[in-house]
Amino acid sequence: MKLASYFGITTFAVAICVGAKPTQAALVNYGFTVDATSGDNPGQYYGSFQYEDSTLTGIGEETLGVSNGLAIAFDYLGTRYTETSDFDYPLSPVVNFTNGNLLGLSYLVEDQFFIGDDPGNPNRGGTKFSSILSADLLSATEVGTVSYSKGQPVPEPMTLGGSAIAGVMGLCLKRKKK
Repeated sequence: MKLASYFGITTFAVAICVGAKPTQAALVNYGFTVDATSGDNPGQYYGSFQYEDSTLTGIGEETLGVSNGLAIAFDYLGTRYTETSDFDYPLSPVVNFTNGNLLGLSYLVEDQFFIGDDPGNPNRGGTKFSSILSADLLSATEVGTVSYSKGQPVPEPMTLGGSAIAGVMGLCLKRKKK
């Protein structure tokens, strides 16, 4: 009788794992490297960002921000900067896409740097790195480039939970047989 009970629980766990329709949302991770080739602080600097992609359609111009879970960590000149370091937080920073392809970050930290293609259009991300005085975008001086590398999406919790339950129940069933 216990064998039937374990079989029923295992079947239920597998059904949850397989039958659950995953939402299309995932946390997407990117790493980025700043290669500063001129200015006062040449060198390479590293950072990362992540966002939740449930609202992306892959069609046309799209922008995601802090309200979409955008989180940034950037180590520059011995200081760790986050999304809250942006001059216009919580409206910025943002990450931009065209037809599902990453254009880049738009990230402005007062008296330090600006990441984006055009200081005249600070809400459009890009691959240029500029030093900046105060928050005056007219003072931006391009000193390097930014490159991005996509990480693996973080799986949905329901899928992980269902898989874990199915695995544990399978082990319990195997152990009871012995």
